[in-house]
Amino acid sequence: MWQIKVDTEKCDGCGECAESCPGEVYELVENKATVVNEEECHGCHTCEDVCEADAITVEEKE
Repeated sequence: MWQIKVDTEKCDGCGECAESCPGEVYELVENKATVVNEEECHGCHTCEDVCEADAITVEEKE
């Protein structure tokens, strides 16, 4: 399982994370990335890679 954190202060609402995520983990809510399906996270880190604002962190749950 993976834990996803979105820093809403950094998030600029570009939507790249939502568009690129194979698990459909994100939706934009009020122009901010919001985790809506954390259990579908594949741990691929694509969202971190495409986030130019460095607003997303994906870590393995202990």
